[in-house]
Amino acid sequence: MKTPIFRLFVPKSLFEAEEKNAEGFAKECAVVTHYRLQNDPDNPGKLRVDPEAKLEEELVVRPTSEAIIWNTYKGWVQSYRDLPLLINQWANVVRWEMRTRLFLRTAEFLWQEGHTAHATKAEAISEAQQMQEVYATFAEDFMAMPVIKGYKSDSERFAGAEDTLTIEALMQDGKALQAGTSHFLGQNFAKAFDVKFTTKEGKKEHVWATSWGVSTRLIGGLIMTHSDDNGLVLPPRLAPIQVVIVPIYKGEEQLEAISEKVAVFVKELRKKGISVKFDDRDTFRPGAKFAEYELKGVPVRIAIGKRDLENGTVEIARRDTLAKQTVVSK
Repeated sequence: MKTPIFRLFVPKSLFEAEEKNAEGFAKECAVVTHYRLQNDPDNPGKLRVDPEAKLEEELVVRPTSEAIIWNTYKGWVQSYRDLPLLINQWANVVRWEMRTRLFLRTAEFLWQEGHTAHATKAEAISEAQQMQEVYATFAEDFMAMPVIKGYKSDSERFAGAEDTLTIEALMQDGKALQAGTSHFLGQNFAKAFDVKFTTKEGKKEHVWATSWGVSTRLIGGLIMTHSDDNGLVLPPRLAPIQVVIVPIYKGEEQLEAISEKVAVFVKELRKKGISVKFDDRDTFRPGAKFAEYELKGVPVRIAIGKRDLENGTVEIARRDTLAKQTVVSK
């Protein structure tokens, strides 16, 4: 798998090459028509577009990268030895939205997009199905967000694809969220950009293609699946801090005794691969720290004070259920 970064600007003639793709995204495209600004003689201190700096050909700010990538593949693919060609990139794209929704539908967003070329139809279909499984596994096993796997209807299919495989998640408000898609593109882009390869038998054939991607929409999905009115709720496998330990003390002597006990906890937790933070800041009271980590969605909070040291206990609070319990510490 290679990870290059392709150009942000796509010449309009290239974007038009695959007609269904161009038509599907035409209404969402931001277009660059000029290459220079100048001082506005009618408004001192302001700038205007230089009317003499019009481009010979407009540039489309990529809404997706098929056009620029398949134009590049034409030079990269010559023989069956060059296949499969597997490309993944992290990039910003622009799909002009008149009504934006944070994380879910924004004019500019960051995503991961894969583009592959294969010698056979079966291999390309297998790749598209595999990526649907990869996305579903990540959503369920890491995000703790159950999804339904399926195919998009003809009207919702990715423009230029033969089939679009999708994972759909149900949010707390009862609405479905498209969380990731994988597309079997057939030979549509290969034919549009004339990407052919020489087979082992010496014949010339068009390659078979896929593309697939997930975006920052997953952050929105994560928030809407788990979080509540108290703030963020993070699944343990994605949480930067999985356990936070907050000391409750009066004076340096108590803090020193608590810190000595906490050091043992921290060592044991880290041995198990658990990320843990001991928040011994003296600029915030315990209650303020509790509120902070509840807002940030830390999965588990441990509180330990002087009485806990005497009783050999700690208080453990879960972020997902907000349940607290006092347990015996070792």
